[in-house]
Amino acid sequence: MRLSVLDQSPVPEGVPSAEALRRSIDLARLADRLGYHRYWVAEHHGGGAVAGASPEALIGPIAAATERLRVGSGGVMLPHYSPLKVAETFSILAGLFPDRIDLGIGRASGTDPMTAHALQRDRRAAAPDDFPAQLAELLAYLEGDFPDGHPFGRLADLPGSPERPVPWLLGSSAQSALWAAQLGIGYAFADFINPGGATIAGEYRAGFADGDRRAGSPRQAVAAWVIVADSDEEAARLATSSRMVFRLMRLGRLVAVPTPETAIRFLISEGVDPLAPSPGRREILGTPDSVRAQLEALADEYAAEEVIAVSIMHSHEARRRSYELLAEAFALEPAGRPVAAATA
Repeated sequence: MRLSVLDQSPVPEGVPSAEALRRSIDLARLADRLGYHRYWVAEHHGGGAVAGASPEALIGPIAAATERLRVGSGGVMLPHYSPLKVAETFSILAGLFPDRIDLGIGRASGTDPMTAHALQRDRRAAAPDDFPAQLAELLAYLEGDFPDGHPFGRLADLPGSPERPVPWLLGSSAQSALWAAQLGIGYAFADFINPGGATIAGEYRAGFADGDRRAGSPRQAVAAWVIVADSDEEAARLATSSRMVFRLMRLGRLVAVPTPETAIRFLISEGVDPLAPSPGRREILGTPDSVRAQLEALADEYAAEEVIAVSIMHSHEARRRSYELLAEAFALEPAGRPVAAATA
């Protein structure tokens, strides 16, 4: 089982957003040294608890600061963009960092409806819901397989040629699994958004059609909410910060990531047990041995070859420590030892 990282660039209370972005690069360096397989950065707009609004802007600096990691988007929210522009951007990244760039693609807006409207170039009407056509066009650019005579065919000579990013579809619904299977590309399921998606993952594997895509066989990852600490009590305490963030987010309030002390006081004032898991979310928390057992069970549940760990904490040091403990629990191969060539 591979271990990877999804980083949303959390912004702690009292810390500038610019520092949160620098901390993402720092965490990526650590993940590279510890032996993680890939490092994806997210796309969320509108501020608040996370600063990762532009994965394409972060991928280059992270890839330049690391040596072994695959680096990519988790993901690019394609409805906001031109497929050609995304293809060109990630082609350039792939040209600069051969065999290391992933293009994770999402359908969600990554924000609230008003911010999504602000992201539109043409605001006279709602953007069309044409994601399947966008995705097919994007893959046609990447793979140069437009039909003969198609007017866009000449545009498939991308600037980073012959290098290409590896495409993945991100999702938390049966529809995304169906698209990923039909297109023959990798699929990463967001269990931290929709726990209990094993049946959906099974539909992806069952419907997968071999073709000319880079994934010759089903490639399944599951992204999970993970916090590792030296004790179960400390892991639960660290998790209170994100619980407060998500509770306020559901009320339309975007806040920076609070300290556990602030979060505990807030949750108690709301009549909520601060150490109890958030309703509707799977949280994998605890000591290294406990988390390893939970993640192995999760991977078995999804029949996934890879788990992508995501977390939001106030303390950057605690987040670093969490990934260190997770790497130790799985005996990842740190830098400096022989490492087998990574595959996509």
